[in-house]
Formats: sequence, structure tokens, C-alpha cells
Amino acid sequence: MSAATTRSRTPDRLCAEAVDLARSAAEEAAAPGVVGEHVSVVADGDRVVTHFFECKELGYRGWRWAVTVARASRAKVVTLDETVLLPGPDALLAPEWVPWSERLRPGDMGPGDLLPTEAEDLRLEPGYSGADAPPPNSVLPDVVTPQNLADLVEAEDAGPETAEPADRATDTSPAPERGSIAAVAEELGMRRARVLSRYGLHAAADRWDEAFGAKTPMAQAAPAPCVTCGFLLPLAGSLRQAFGVCANEFSPADGRVVSLAYGCGGHSEAAVMPKPPGRAAPVLDSMATDAFPLRPSPDSGSVITTEDASEDLGHS
Repeated sequence: MSAATTRSRTPDRLCAEAVDLARSAAEEAAAPGVVGEHVSVVADGDRVVTHFFECKELGYRGWRWAVTVARASRAKVVTLDETVLLPGPDALLAPEWVPWSERLRPGDMGPGDLLPTEAEDLRLEPGYSGADAPPPNSVLPDVVTPQNLADLVEAEDAGPETAEPADRATDTSPAPERGSIAAVAEELGMRRARVLSRYGLHAAADRWDEAFGAKTPMAQAAPAPCVTCGFLLPLAGSLRQAFGVCANEFSPADGRVVSLAYGCGGHSEAAVMPKPPGRAAPVLDSMATDAFPLRPSPDSGSVITTEDASEDLGHS
């Protein structure tokens, strides 16, 4: 180890004693009452020392005011170098910066917000074909090459100020001629610059199945799946084999794309109303007459004599 390295690790005596100078510099840079106690002193080099003071400002827990002082060779006057607020070992730090494309979550967009898509977005693929040039106002260049795609990506990363080409703002491309492929595609509603790719289709299906699929707690407790519900509106294309749109206003998935295996308590056949029960027969009918026989029934086992018969008729 050289002598210069040994000297640099030992704080200069005059610089280390300049605590008052460092404190006054920190108080001048900070708000009143923010600079706390003197924490430590570190030698940054020959006759260069940094003093650390506790920071009492709210929201900066564990941060320290760092004031660096220095002294010229053979000089007895200590001068101020810089003052800065630095995080300490246990400082409260902000999370690591993440690009906006990775921070964005569903539901973050509001009215007026614009979400640009990358030129090489895997969820999209060119949807316009059959002509040499893309349709007017298309995000794709006239000739799609790897270099053009790379330029578009760099323009998007540069920001909104430089991402908009000058020729796109003043695009005066004529309308497609009648009878051309572009005109026919426009009439059929198929003149989109990009359409959903197979990857984008599968990603959307996985996302919908996770939100309103068979493994959700609502579907596990449902009396029947959505495939047998009368409120289900089927989709078009290949998605109709697995998904539909719920049209029950009382369902938690109203207006959402749901899996055919999803279900809820609002199923159209969940609770069929039973028919009202009929009136029960009365136990004692007080409106009818009760029959009381004058003689016992012949099959009752009683013997009827002539005397008894004459007495019933009122003869002696």
C-alpha cells in the first residue's frame, strides 16, 4: 500500500475540525431546522473531507446532508466544496424507475389519454395487403423494412416531440381509386393498417379466462355455467367456441367477455319459480249435511225385530 493511499484514508485535521463551516453550509442549503446532529466524517482524498449531518426533513428518513470541504496544499484556510443531500444506509428510497410501457396497468387510461403502440408489437400484425403502399395515414411506412421499423421504435422512445414525423402531419395522400384493392377493402370494412395477431388473440383469451373463467370463486359457486344461460351473447369468429358477452344487468360480469365455463347466481335457469300450491281439502265440511240413519245398517250385526220396526213408525 502506497503512502498516498494511506494519507487519503486519514482525514485532514483542519478539514475534519471544520464542523461549524460544514453545518453553516448545510443550513444555508436546507430549510431552517432540517439539519440535525453531526453523524460522521469521511476522507475523500488528500485534504478533502466530507461531513455528514442528520436530516430531519419529513419524507427523507435515513438521508444525510453531505458537506465536502477541502484545503489547498500548505494552506491553513478550509474552503467549501459542495453541499448535497444523500441517502444513508437505511434511507427511505423511491422504487426503481420503470418505463411507462411497463408501468401501465388496465384502467389507468382516462379521457383524452393516448396510448401509442410499438411498431413491433407482437399483439398486432399487418392487416392491409394486396397493394404496394399502405393506406393513407397509416402508421406503417411505404416500404416496410427492418430499418424502418427500427426508426419507428427510436422515434417512439424519443418522446412525443420528435416522434411525429413532419410529413405525417401534412399528409395529403389522395383517396384510393375506385375499383382498386384499397377501395374494395375500405367498402368491406377491412382497411385496417394492423389487426390482432394470433399471439394477441391468445393473450386476450388468457386474460379474459383469468378474470371471468371457470376457476374464479364466482364460477365455483354458480348453479350452472354460462353456456346454458339465456343472457349469454355469443361472439363471432373462433372466439365463440369459448367466450361470450354477459347481458344480465344484475350479474357482476354484465357487459364483460366471459368464458362459457363461467357462471354466477344470475343464471337464467338458476331458480325456476314453483307453481302456487292448490287449496287443501277442509278437515270438517260444515256446509254439508250429515246423514244419521234411523235403523242400524244390515251388515252392522244388529238384529231388527218387528216391534222395533213398528215403534219407529209410530204404531203401538
